[in-house]
Amino acid sequence: MRRREAAWEYLRGALWVLPAIAVVLALALGSVLSSVNTRPGTWVHRLAFQGTPDDARTLLIGTAGTMITVIALTLGLTVVALQLSSTQFSPRILRNFLRDRPNQVVLSVFVATFAYSIAGLYTVGVSAGSRTADYPRLAVSWAMVLLFFSLAALVFEIHHLTHSLQVDEIMRKVERNTRDVVRHGLSDTTAAVLPAVPADAIVLPSAHSGYVQAVHPEALATHAARAGVSVRIAPRVGDHIAAGATPLAWVWSGAGRPFDVDDIGRAVEQAVRIGFERTFEQDAAFGLRQLVDVASKALSPAINDPYTAVQAIDHLTAIMASLTRRALGPRVVPVGETGDAVTVPAYTYADYLDLACAQIRRFGAREPTVVLALIRLLRDCAAATSDTGRHSAIAHQLGLLEEDAAREIVQPADLTAVTSAAADLRAQVDRQMGGPTS
Repeated sequence: MRRREAAWEYLRGALWVLPAIAVVLALALGSVLSSVNTRPGTWVHRLAFQGTPDDARTLLIGTAGTMITVIALTLGLTVVALQLSSTQFSPRILRNFLRDRPNQVVLSVFVATFAYSIAGLYTVGVSAGSRTADYPRLAVSWAMVLLFFSLAALVFEIHHLTHSLQVDEIMRKVERNTRDVVRHGLSDTTAAVLPAVPADAIVLPSAHSGYVQAVHPEALATHAARAGVSVRIAPRVGDHIAAGATPLAWVWSGAGRPFDVDDIGRAVEQAVRIGFERTFEQDAAFGLRQLVDVASKALSPAINDPYTAVQAIDHLTAIMASLTRRALGPRVVPVGETGDAVTVPAYTYADYLDLACAQIRRFGAREPTVVLALIRLLRDCAAATSDTGRHSAIAHQLGLLEEDAAREIVQPADLTAVTSAAADLRAQVDRQMGGPTS
C-alpha cells in the first residue's frame, strides 16, 4: 500500500505524466483518422484538407516547427516564474507549480500537437517508400484543429501563469491545500498524551532518510494485535529522520510475550512512508510553514514588504480557525482487548499556534500592522473555541506578542493601537476562561 500511495503522490506532481499520455492519445487518434476514407461529395470530404500531398506535408512540418518553438517559450516562461517565486516568496512553493493541473494540461496539448504532426509525416504523401497522391485528408485536417487548440492553450497559459505569480493566488492555493488536509488528512482519533515508553522497549531505527510523509497506524494495528505488542511511532508527520540513527518506533509487549522483531519492523516500515520532501497528504504544518516563509521573507530588510506579511497572516488565520475546530493531538489505535495500542505523535494545538505566530512575531515585532494582524489571528482563534487549554495557548502567544511589541516599537503613538487591541483580546480570553489569565 505504501508503494502504491507513494507512486500516486509522485505521479500527481510529475510534469511528464499527462504529456506522455497525451502523446499516446494523439498517435492513436492519428491512426484511427488515417483509416477513414473521405468519399467526394460527403460532408466529411468537405471538412477534410483539400490541398495536395506537398501542401499537407508543408502544413505538418510548419505545425511541428511552430510547436517546438511554443514549447520552448512556455518552458522558459515557467522556469522564470519558478525562479521569481522561489526567490521572492519561498522555495517550498515550487512543488505547487509542478502539481498545477492547468500547466500540465497546456503542456500536454502542445506535445500532443507536435507528436501528431511528426507522426503524420510518415504517411502523408508517401506509400511504400514512393510518393503518392493519396493521403489521409481527414487526419491532416485534425492537425489544423490541434493547432488551433494549441493557440488557445498558449493564450490561456500566459493568462494563467501571470495570474499564478500573484502573491494572493499563491497564498490562496496554499491555504486551500492546507484546509483540505485539516478536513480530510488529520485523524479524529486523538488522545491527550502519549503512553510512556517502558525501559525494556525495543528501538526500531529507520532504514531510510527523509521526511515522514504519511503514517497509517490501522495497517500496523493488525500486525501488532497478532504479535501482542504495543507500537509507538517516534517521529511526527513532517519530521526528518536519518537512516540508522533516528528511532522510527518503539515496540514492547505489555504481557511480556516474545515477538518477532523483524516482522514488526517490516510492518512499521510499511506503515510509515518516508520521502525526500514534505507533502500535503497528512501534514497541515507544511502549509503553515509555507505561509510563514512568505511572511518572513516579506519582513526581511532586503524586501521590507509588511503588507505581504499581513496577507500571509490573514491566510494563516483561516487555517488556524479550521484547526481550532478540530480535535488535535496524538493518535491512539487500540490493539485488541489487551490494552496494547499503536500510537502516533502529532502536533498539538499549541504547536500549530506557535508555528503560525512565533517566527513572524520575532521578525515583525517592530511593525505595528504585523503585530495587529497577529492579534486578529489570536482573536479569531479564541472566538472559534471554548476549550480552556486552547485559550491558555492563545493567552501565552498574546503575552509573548505584547512583550516583543513593547520592546521593539519605539514610537508610543504606534504602540497605543497594539496595546488597546491586546487588552481587548485578553479581556475576551479572560471571559471565555472564566477568570483572569496569568
